[in-house]
Amino acid sequence: MKTLNLGILAHVDAGKTSLTERLLHTAGIIGELGSVDDGSTQTDTLALERARGITIKAAVVSFAVGDVTVNLIDTPGHPDFIAEVERALGVLDGAVLVLSAVEGVQAQTRVLMRTLRRLGIPALLFVNKLDRRGADPERVFREITAKLTPSAVSMDPMDPDRVIDLLATLDEDFLTEYLTTPDVFTPSRLHAGLATKVAEGLAYPVYFGSAITGAGIDALRDGIENLLPAKEPDVDGPLSGTVFKVERAPGGEKIAYVRLFSGTVAVRDKVPIGDGEGKVTAISVFDNGSAVPSASAEAGRIAKLSGLDVRIGDALGARARAREALFSPPTLETVVSPVCPADRGPLHQALTRLTEQDPLIGLRHDEVRQETSVSLYGEVQKEVIQATLADEYGIDVTFSETTTICVERVSGTGSAAELIGTASNPFLATVGLRVEPGSGISFRLEVELGSMPYSFVKAVEDTVKETLREGLHGWEVLDCVVTMTHSGYYARQSHAHGTFDKSMSSTAGDFRDLTPLVLMAALREAGTTVHEPMHRFTLTAPADTLGPVTALLAHARAVPRTTSTKDGTAELEGEIPAAKTHEVHQLLPSATRGEGAMETVFHGYRPVRGAAPSRSRTDHNPLERKEYLLRVLRRV
Repeated sequence: MKTLNLGILAHVDAGKTSLTERLLHTAGIIGELGSVDDGSTQTDTLALERARGITIKAAVVSFAVGDVTVNLIDTPGHPDFIAEVERALGVLDGAVLVLSAVEGVQAQTRVLMRTLRRLGIPALLFVNKLDRRGADPERVFREITAKLTPSAVSMDPMDPDRVIDLLATLDEDFLTEYLTTPDVFTPSRLHAGLATKVAEGLAYPVYFGSAITGAGIDALRDGIENLLPAKEPDVDGPLSGTVFKVERAPGGEKIAYVRLFSGTVAVRDKVPIGDGEGKVTAISVFDNGSAVPSASAEAGRIAKLSGLDVRIGDALGARARAREALFSPPTLETVVSPVCPADRGPLHQALTRLTEQDPLIGLRHDEVRQETSVSLYGEVQKEVIQATLADEYGIDVTFSETTTICVERVSGTGSAAELIGTASNPFLATVGLRVEPGSGISFRLEVELGSMPYSFVKAVEDTVKETLREGLHGWEVLDCVVTMTHSGYYARQSHAHGTFDKSMSSTAGDFRDLTPLVLMAALREAGTTVHEPMHRFTLTAPADTLGPVTALLAHARAVPRTTSTKDGTAELEGEIPAAKTHEVHQLLPSATRGEGAMETVFHGYRPVRGAAPSRSRTDHNPLERKEYLLRVLRRV
């Protein structure tokens, strides 16, 4: 039986989860439709999801459409949880992008459509909520062709003329054949030609209906079965799969959600994971709406595997062809503090587990100030983290005010060295480093690799990369070359009876402790520039509100690049600091009579104007770090 791994994507509140319920009901998986408002849907299982009526975690459910087994992944629509969508996109064969017939094309809709097109993921579009007051399917279809893709074609019913025009535009052979023998192009032949272009990610059928009433669902199911590229699984090939979600069982054991691209995995199999391997202790596969235990899982399936020490993105067996979605990185950060000081250690452990489930939530612990920070996409994530820590770990926390995550780049070239045996160096190691601008982070040697044990060199390299997570101002340092210019060590010394004398012998720990001091001194000489995250924006508003809009953007330090006006609507494009996007979103309605809309997407970094912001209450600097490390050393 063919399989299709299908994602349901949408801007928040477009009806994505309701559509999932309707598809499951039509397939006979559930006997009664659940309600998002009542918190009774099949795929929103978290208490917070049911309480807020939004999807937070991607959920998987399986059902049959004709001769195709569909593994459906219901993804979040709220932009704060875009990381969940990113991981799902990496394992999809196709997608249904849901739009509201009332609101039409919204900001997140455009972001998702651009990503689907960039990754070449075949997709159908479903215009939902035709039963709602204010629904205007014709307007929404015009918005789709103007704002999402000119290769959209209405399927309610299929518009043969539009299909002919589209195929002729996309395929010269089709155009030639149609001009010479137009009579052979029956509706079924056109449908087959359309399916080919859909599979290539070049054409986008559009369906209209209502998930609540069931209107248009049969036509959409037909499109899922006959237009999206279901495949015969390669069960006899080498094992190849990708981990796209990790959760913990009540007992703490990791459960990995794996898309299997080829091969078969069975309970008690030892499977390659990167450079190591793991043993599968249990398997569940999705079948008829739920996950059921199984002795094995074959290619094409999405399986839950227990017993593996894996992280999201890990490959099982041969390297899988998972796509990189590359959504914007999180640009916000907050300090998380336990209400009870005794929970400080358990809090760090709990947050570490949460980052396993969402690796884009970066975790940073400041040893000097004993503060733990997490990176975020938005304020709603705070509530989710707070509720999860309270419900699953029994830890109550508070958050500091959310700040923007900046980065540092090296301004020039700087060098520093600490020599073994000198008064300023309490460690049994010699380390000299030079830092200079580069592309990415690279570590090079100007000393001979055999001049000291490789474990010492590796300790320096690993510590350099770790230290660069916090530069002179506390932000991560990007794009620099670090070269080791000096090295030295004391060889292993033993007492007469062969016992190891640590006080006279260098260890990898000496190099790990000394390297941050040297690197920070070199960075101080080179200097760093703080860069803030920028978003590219597209803003539409009534043309007669262009003055107030321009003033609002200027106050937000935005830089408009292009401005155009058509049919009484102005469109501006440019760049805006990520820290100011929330402010503009809040003030835009009052400046545009409620008719303005702004879409943003991450657009890299630019140097901060004015005083460089520090990541914490006082500057991070090499002297502070050195004093702290020496205090620790004296205590030891």
